[in-house]
Parts: sequence; C-alpha cells; structure tokens
Amino acid sequence: MPYEKIGSKMKRRFVMTLLAIVPLLFGALLGYYIGGTHRSAVAKGGGAPVFEEARYQQTDRPSLGDEIQKSRETAITRTVGRVSPAVVGVSVIEVIEYRDPFSRFFGDDPFFRQFFGTQKQQVQNAGSGFIISPDGYIVTNDHVAGNAKEITVTMTNGEKHPAKVIGHDVVSDIALLKIDGRNLPHLVLGNSDNVMIGEWVIAFGNPFGMFEINDQPYVTVGVVSALHMNLQSDDPRRSYRNMIGTDAAINSGNSGGPLVNSMGEVIGMNTIIYTPNQGNIGLGFAIPVNRVKAVVDELRKNGKIDRSISTGISVQRVDGNIAKYFGLPKPLGLVVKDVAAGSTGERAGIRVGDIILEANGEKVEKEQDIIGILNELKVGDMLRLKVFRDKHEQVVTLRLGKS
Repeated sequence: MPYEKIGSKMKRRFVMTLLAIVPLLFGALLGYYIGGTHRSAVAKGGGAPVFEEARYQQTDRPSLGDEIQKSRETAITRTVGRVSPAVVGVSVIEVIEYRDPFSRFFGDDPFFRQFFGTQKQQVQNAGSGFIISPDGYIVTNDHVAGNAKEITVTMTNGEKHPAKVIGHDVVSDIALLKIDGRNLPHLVLGNSDNVMIGEWVIAFGNPFGMFEINDQPYVTVGVVSALHMNLQSDDPRRSYRNMIGTDAAINSGNSGGPLVNSMGEVIGMNTIIYTPNQGNIGLGFAIPVNRVKAVVDELRKNGKIDRSISTGISVQRVDGNIAKYFGLPKPLGLVVKDVAAGSTGERAGIRVGDIILEANGEKVEKEQDIIGILNELKVGDMLRLKVFRDKHEQVVTLRLGKS
C-alpha cells in the first residue's frame, strides 16, 4: 500500500480518536469541579450542594420562634403596653375619728368625755389612679384620697412623688391630684356615650397593694356587662348613677384605676364592686368617663363643686288614686305637693298638682330617682322637667340656684 494512503488513513484514525477522547476529558473535568463544590458545601456545614444566593436567603428568613412571638401580640397586649406607664399606685395617710366604745357608759358627761370621747387615729390606705396630663394631673376616687393628710404616688418606673389634692367631690366620688412633672405618660379620655355592651375592656389598678410589690399595675380583662346602672351607696352623700358594669375582676385597691377599651381610651374609673362573699364575683362598676371629665374640669377651675342647690319643690309618688284623680292612664311619676314661695321652682312656673314624668330625660318613679338626678347637678345647671298638667304634657326648665 502506498505510503501516502497509509498516512492518510492513520491521520483519520487519530482525528477520530481525539474527537472521542476530548468530550470524555471535558466531562471528567466538569464532574471534578462540581464534586469539589459539593465537598466545599459539606465542609461548611451543608448537606446537599447549596448555592451562595440560596444560603443567604435562608439565613434572612425569620425563625419560627419570631413568628410565634409576633402571633402572641393582640390588641389587648398592645393596649396594656401603652396604658400601663400612666397608671399609678396611690398610698394615703388619713386621720379618722371614732367614738370610744366605753363612752356609752358615761353618756355626755363633760368630765368623762375628755377621756372616753371621740378619738382620732391615723390609718394608711392604698388605691389606684391614672395620669391625664403631661404636667402631672391624676384622677382617683374621692373615697381613696379625698380625706388624705398625706399622699404618695408610685409610678411604674419606681419613682415616688408626693401629691396634693387639687379638689375633690364627695357626691361623684371623684378627686383630682397633682404631682410635679413634665412630659409624663398620660391617658386619652374617651367617650362613655359610645360604649357598647359586650365590648372588651381592661381594668388597671392596685388591688391589695400589689402595685407596691413590683411597681406595675395589676391587669384584668373582661367585657362591658351593663350600662346606665343606678346603684345605692353605703354613704348617702354619694351618687352612683349611669355606672358601667363589667366582669373584669375588680378588687379592693382597684378604686381609682382606669377602665379602658381595646384602643386604650379611658371609658370609666373603677369605683365599686358587689361582693357578698368579700371577693370578686364579676360584678364591678366604673364611673363613666364623661362624668369624670365634667367633674375634673370644674375641680381644676374652682377646686370644688358647689352643689348647694334647691328647687323648693316637694313631691310624692303617684298611686292609683292620684293617677285616677288627675286623669293618668296608670300610676307613674311624682306629684308636686308643695312649692316654696320665692324658690327656683316657683319662678320657673311649677305648680302644686303638676305630675313630674321625667327629669333631664330620665323617667322618675320614686323620690329617690329625682334626688339622684339632682345630686349630680350644681349651681347654674339646668333641670328640665316633663310635667303632666291639665291632662297635657309640657316641659318646664329650672336654672338651679343656691339653697
């Protein structure tokens, strides 16, 4: 075979062999590179091959613990966080008078009275309050601080401040205190006319002096159970009308603390509980914040509320005979049996025989109803009476003056 043909055939075989080997070599090199990358990832703690970009994205994702922590936050927990710094513990020292039990054996004998007469004693009590302005005005109950000789306010940062009484009102059971301060945390006063039965509420306070343990208010949660509750007080001077009922736990020492809605607005001031067994049974009551605002405004201006009013009107309950005599379809309201000469009632045109059906928009059925309404009014306020006269209804308005 000629040399040229043999050489040409060998060249073709060499080229074909080379073409077959090169892909194999390229594949081997590529496999080695990928395998090296895999080993590098494993050395760094990975299991399967992980690209750098994917690893960074995985690191930036929030952990399961963070997601659970965030899910625990609710409107209630956020409100507690905002409101708590403006809630305070109120510690008071007051002087009370009591009659020595042995004095009854000696009657009013002036000699023995000096030994067994009225005694005085200092007592310490605790209640709650809340800051309503950055310069340190604080609202609490009159029965907490109205008779105090010395008041100490404890804040959630542990600071203790002496407080003075700006003014107090026995009838509404509201007192206004003041501490020195600037830029203090304070609460937003809401609108108690918009409160709904069944909405969530949070009660803050200092039950049994718990605030003194860790400088934090005690928090309980419930709902608005009732509205417009008129209650009788053990103290005949006080008037608890249109109260907000709640099942949020309120105990001794909660008096004066705020009742807030889920937005953190104050809707009432925790004041009294119904407790036949000397413990919380879910019947607590708060003074509506709209009444608190009206009383506080007056106390800031004048330090007191002048309630020395008189209408000069005497009334009695309408029974069946009276209703029949005046042409009423059924017994209701109060009949005027006397009007004092020169009184507010006489000047307004009230007559003997008028039957009062409503006072300031509220129905009146017994003497205590109109007394309770009058107890909330002060000198200069208006009293609108719906009366039944000559078989027709009409409205008579009285501007209340001093008694």
